[in-house]
Order: sequence, then structure tokens, then C-alpha cells
Amino acid sequence: MAQEPIDNFVITVLGRQSVEQALGPVIEVLRGRGLELDRTVKLEGGYACAEFWACGRLDDEAAIRSAFRALADAMAVDIAFRNEGEYGRKHTLFCFDMDSTLIQGETIDELAKMAGVGDQVVAITAAAMRGELQFQESFRRRVRLLKGLPEARVLEAIDRLPLMEGAERLFRTLKARGAKTAIFSGGFTFFGDYLKEKLGVDYVFANHLDVQDGLVTGEVIGGIVDGARKAELLIEIAGREGIPLEQVVAVGDGANDLPMLGLAGMGVAFHAKPVVRAAARYAMTHVGLDGLLYLLGIPDREWV
Repeated sequence: MAQEPIDNFVITVLGRQSVEQALGPVIEVLRGRGLELDRTVKLEGGYACAEFWACGRLDDEAAIRSAFRALADAMAVDIAFRNEGEYGRKHTLFCFDMDSTLIQGETIDELAKMAGVGDQVVAITAAAMRGELQFQESFRRRVRLLKGLPEARVLEAIDRLPLMEGAERLFRTLKARGAKTAIFSGGFTFFGDYLKEKLGVDYVFANHLDVQDGLVTGEVIGGIVDGARKAELLIEIAGREGIPLEQVVAVGDGANDLPMLGLAGMGVAFHAKPVVRAAARYAMTHVGLDGLLYLLGIPDREWV
């Protein structure tokens, strides 16, 4: 009887200060699932990072992922588990959510505060999170509450919502490596266009907030970018660039990012809601966006 093939795996442990406390427990999880440790490599850079290389016959990938997810939560580190083929895969298209992923906060929440309707917008968001409203309906309700907000105030949100930690370093490095980048956002084009210029993004798709006579009308021009649309855009841009889906990386934090995270060869839940972290193959919770470079296996000497 032929034996199952032996596979090779790479486990990346990533943290802010130290990952020493997690090293022993990681080895225990590996051995508990019948995998043998081959070697451990410490990586230099802005964060504490160690790579474990292991081999063996894995009979239950879901179980080991669940064990590592629990360990990551307990140790306040990020742990990425994948086979050697995934680790060494070339990635050439990177698709990002914008609000709470590329920027620190939610654009519509900030605009609502300016318009004096912050509490009402939060209530609608909460209803959507409970499943009482679909994303498109909840989004339109929130936008209507912005009616009458001066356009000049809208643009102030750019200064109120800073870039996510590590965003500039990540985009500089990806650009230097020739990768294509895209933003698929349920936020607004005025912020997306700003990020396109600042970060050198190749594609931006977001919602167009209607403004007439210098005031927000409370309506959106054109279709709304929701979860289904993000997935469609990922497929569309990958096809346009001639990039197979397995070479696509998608990064997001909300439930409406799950369709594109599921399509991409590497879907990363970044500082995400628990349901998103549980569904995504990869999660980063304790570091900045540039932590993605460790998961991609890009050595710090190649960071820009």
C-alpha cells in the first residue's frame, strides 16, 4: 500500500516585541499533529519574527489551523501556517480594502461626526452587523444622513484619518518589486484617489459621493462597491493583467471583504472582525501592514 507523501510546511510567527514565548508552544502544536521540526530561522526587521520549517503527513489541516489560531490569540502574536508551495509562490497583484485597512478608521463615520449625525450612523451600522440590514441598504441610509455637508468639510477627512501603520513601506516595496496594486472600497472615491496618488496605487474602485453646489446631496452616483462587487473587480483586474488568482493577495477587515479574500490565492484578514479572522486563511492582528512582507517571505534587506 502506497504511503501518503511527506509535505513540507512553513510557519511564520510574528509579533511586536518578542515571539520567544510562543516558540515552545508552536513546536508542541507541530508535534501534536505528527509533524517534525526541521529548522527554525529568526528574521530581522521592524518586528520580531521566527520561521519554523517542518515536514510530515498532515491528516487534518483545519485542526492545526484552529490550534495555531488559538495559540496566536493566547500569545498575542500572529501565526501563518502554509505548505512550502504556498510560501514560495510568486504574488503579483495586491488588492486592498481601504477603511480600517489602508487608513485608520471609517470614512463615513468621520463624515457623520462632522455632519452631527454620528450616533445615527453608528446605530445603522450596528443593525447591519446584526444582519437586520443588507450592506447596500445600510450604506444608502448612512449616506442620506450626510445631506447638506459642505464639500470642504468632506475633504477634511483626509487629514483626520491617517494611513495605517506600515502602509507606505509596504507599497514602496511592492512597487519596487513590480507588483500591481488595487483598492476595492465601500468607502468614497475622494479618499481613494488621494491614496492612489500618495501610495502609487494602480487601480482604485470606490463609491462616488454626489456633491452639487458645494454640498453633499445624500446620494451616491452609480453602483455601490459591496462584497460581491469587490470579488468581481478582483477577477476583472487579474484577468486584465494576465495574473492567475493564485498569485493574488487580498487584504481586508470586514465581512464584505470575505468574497475577495476567498478568491485570492492569499487572503489576509487584517485587524479584522472575529468572523473574518475565522474564515480567512491568514490573519494579521498585532502588527502593521508592512508585516505582510514577512508572510510573503520577502527578506528585510529587500524592503524599501
